Amino acid sequence: MAISDEVQVQQEVAGFRERFANLRSEIGKMIVGHEEVVEGVLVCLFASGHALLEGVPGLGKTLLIRTLAQALNLDFSRIQFTPDLMPADIIGTNIITEDQQTRRRHFEFQRGPLFAQIVLADEINRATPKTQSALLEAMQEHSVTTGGVQHRLKEPFFVMATQNPIEQEGTYPLPEAQLDRFFFKLLVGYSDRQELKAIIDRTTTGYRPDIQPTMSGEQIIAGQELVQRIIVAPHVQDYIIRLVLATHPQGAFATEMVNKYVRWGSSPRGAQALTLAGKIYAMLDGRYNVSFSDAQRAVLPGMRHRLLLNFEGEAEGLSTDEILNDIIDKVETAAEAAV
Repeated sequence: MAISDEVQVQQEVAGFRERFANLRSEIGKMIVGHEEVVEGVLVCLFASGHALLEGVPGLGKTLLIRTLAQALNLDFSRIQFTPDLMPADIIGTNIITEDQQTRRRHFEFQRGPLFAQIVLADEINRATPKTQSALLEAMQEHSVTTGGVQHRLKEPFFVMATQNPIEQEGTYPLPEAQLDRFFFKLLVGYSDRQELKAIIDRTTTGYRPDIQPTMSGEQIIAGQELVQRIIVAPHVQDYIIRLVLATHPQGAFATEMVNKYVRWGSSPRGAQALTLAGKIYAMLDGRYNVSFSDAQRAVLPGMRHRLLLNFEGEAEGLSTDEILNDIIDKVETAAEAAV
């Protein structure tokens, strides 16, 4: 890289860090705590991915996403998923319209709420798998096809979905193909004593924070392009590859826990998530290349939804996080690791 190019990247990274911090600060006016979740959502945004937030009702998942939409100067749409929701309610449908001059009738596509830049899929696992799958093309291709016609979605396009734990009544587990299209799965936990006090103070005293738009769509796209330019050294890339291969049962790098409790491991999208998230974590730390710790930091949110436990794993009550933590402990970072 030429010196002039290096200086330019350094300036762009510094600007990215400042805008990222401003955006996080603006969200903090409304959201109390959950710093890791907020950061994870923003990482998904700048990695051109989508975020899945899981937690019991009432923890602020929807409020977080609404606040992010306010802090970004983008089109926002909310879809409340219910058991009777149909795919056409999300994508849109062709309706018959009549030309006022010729009186001839024709089909015209009426766009659904999916045609926005930030889409909140609220309680996504309350809808049936057929309706959940209506998001697949939009999330992967950023387009919608209906009646044989492809409609492009406006960039940047970002889906943030919330779901309740699958043990709750009236929920439908997301298909594996759709789970794999979420960049991160973020777990929203309970607030602690001090956070609950702050929540009560903000929500029972007439507190109305003024959330200001801090970033435009063009700046978000520029940030996404900058992420692609951050360097990943070959030995770090190989470490990421071995982390992903370690999730494959009976594979060359599989751990004992994986062989015993995992049915299916991560797809290549897991490696993409670790790489892109690692780049963003490096930039936030003021660095221009990805370290082993950056990749490790992305393992849990980037792959916890990409592992499928077998019967024995489910019977033992294990979580994919436990298996991934074991993988982080067992997979070597040294360059002399097997290739």
